[in-house]
Amino acid sequence: MLFFSAVLILQAQEFKWKKLQTEAYPGKQDDIAFINPLQGWYVNGAGNIYHTEDGGVSWVKQWEKKGTFFRTIAFVDENIGFAGTVGTDYFPNVSDTIPLYGTQDGGKSWHPVAYSGPYVKGLCAIDIVREQYINHGKTDYKVHLFAVGRVGSPANLLVSHDGGATWTSQSLQESGKMLFDIKMFDKNTGIACSASDEDISKSNALILKTIDGGKTWSKVYQSDRPLEITWKASFPTEQIGYVTIQSYDPNNTQQRIAKTTDGGNTWKEMDLWEDAGAREFGIGFIDELHGYVGTVNSGFETRDGGMTWEKIDLGMACNKIQIYKEEQKTYGYAIGVDVFKLTAE
Repeated sequence: MLFFSAVLILQAQEFKWKKLQTEAYPGKQDDIAFINPLQGWYVNGAGNIYHTEDGGVSWVKQWEKKGTFFRTIAFVDENIGFAGTVGTDYFPNVSDTIPLYGTQDGGKSWHPVAYSGPYVKGLCAIDIVREQYINHGKTDYKVHLFAVGRVGSPANLLVSHDGGATWTSQSLQESGKMLFDIKMFDKNTGIACSASDEDISKSNALILKTIDGGKTWSKVYQSDRPLEITWKASFPTEQIGYVTIQSYDPNNTQQRIAKTTDGGNTWKEMDLWEDAGAREFGIGFIDELHGYVGTVNSGFETRDGGMTWEKIDLGMACNKIQIYKEEQKTYGYAIGVDVFKLTAE
């Protein structure tokens, strides 16, 4: 009963996206992360990390590293955070071979993160899992972090089970040739967005699932069309989730997403929009019915679980859509060429 009441409250609210004033950038910016409605960070391919303390009204460039292409960012709390880089040999003018940087002072300073295991060439996404437990009679949390990459291959996974103090890596080349996003439901179970071949002309879109913390992965979805990869995932509930399918076929007019209703075990394709130029990027859902997708030239909104979509303004190349919920408050941020803020009215 409480669940349905919460859904009705969300459906009664009118959500709107508003473009924020940020430093101009010529292309797609890739990730944004907030720890509360006011404090957040975003990164881009110029090696810049920006910070806000007023919900995006103003931004300060906290750090800059030439030759670095920052691809993903995540914060455990107001002090501890991590930023992943895409690595070399994919984008021009990128020389930084360090895949992961960490901060312990809220982004004022960043340092390379050490890890054990195979070399990680680059990262595209970081996910955080907080595991609740009782510590001396009080509720506490163990923090697990999972990072994957990369676009263009190779496929690797970085894992920390102690809040980012130590990390281990493993190759996932036998499971998928590229990794773009990861969503873990707990420390053991989750899905990853992947590709069946490192040659995009031969690749099918691929979704992988793990039930042992990333040690092994099984294929739970694969498209039957070439020139496709999966890109980003959104799970408004543990059972219901959505993934963008990115097509590089210039003759493909029908863009599609994949949807699961059983926690990622099975997936079905759903039509998004018929437009060869609407290549998909980010995806984010407020609840199991109401969500958004970013594409090269525009955004799209659904209110019926992906059955129908309408065009909206999310700017160009919206790559990451982050939806947050704190008690009765829902808010969100999206990043691409520009940064947008989602508010409820």
